[in-house]
Amino acid sequence: MSNDPKMVLPDEKSRWRCAHCGNLTRFDVTRASTVTEFWHADLAGFVTVEERNVGAEEVLAVSCRWCRAVDRIEIVPR
Repeated sequence: MSNDPKMVLPDEKSRWRCAHCGNLTRFDVTRASTVTEFWHADLAGFVTVEERNVGAEEVLAVSCRWCRAVDRIEIVPR
């Protein structure tokens, strides 16, 4: 992940805020991830995913759902 605040997921002590419109609750987040899953197919061919492990994850973009700003997203304390 980048050190750019908009490219980092908030943790339990922080949250995103749009510095343009003040939005604290609605963001479009584009992520890329590498996932390994264990699939169990029954005899009829229906699949159930029994295990899922995320190997790598990267935030590609974050934008404000209200005003569509992409360059004004910041991390603030909760």
